[in-house]
Amino acid sequence: MHLVCLDLEGVLIPEIWINFAERTGIEALRLTTRDIPDYDELMTRRLAILNQHGLGLREIDDVVSGMDPLPGAAAFLSDLRDAYQVVILSDTFYEFGMPFMRKLGQPTLLCHKLDVAPDGAIRHYLLRQPDPKRKSVQAFHSLNYKIIAAGDSYNDTTMLAEADAGILFRAPDNVVREFPQFKQASEYAELRAEIDAASAGLSG
Repeated sequence: MHLVCLDLEGVLIPEIWINFAERTGIEALRLTTRDIPDYDELMTRRLAILNQHGLGLREIDDVVSGMDPLPGAAAFLSDLRDAYQVVILSDTFYEFGMPFMRKLGQPTLLCHKLDVAPDGAIRHYLLRQPDPKRKSVQAFHSLNYKIIAAGDSYNDTTMLAEADAGILFRAPDNVVREFPQFKQASEYAELRAEIDAASAGLSG
């Protein structure tokens, strides 16, 4: 049985923090896992900036509510789920991600949670587990699944390496240069073709 694991932001939806940065004008919030490989460093920096500016979950929810999946993402995912079981593995938070799941047909999402104060201030983030994308692929392997994974950022590369087939989708040049071992795709039709080719190779 083949299982497809997809990253969320940059693959199926826009980058939430970049959209929030554009709304608030805080350029430092534009940094993502495409820029900073260390997730704890990135999130610690983000939460410090939010605290400095008196921003919290309510303000982020306002931005998320006005966002939609990337053009073509919903149709791509729907077609993909007709042929494969699909799980979304993300380093976002359920508080951010669940509104998008409704727009994407309610696929399974595995991600993190936030510790939010009654006034909406984000006190801390709660990881589901360390290195969760790679650990998830390991867990699926223990259930005798063959895994095809796709993502775009540094935090996806351990997932891609752990998978039976890994694909970079619309990854920035710095990630592509550092991880030339992975297949690449820049459009959904190309990504589907790479997934199908990987599946055929794993079946052979």
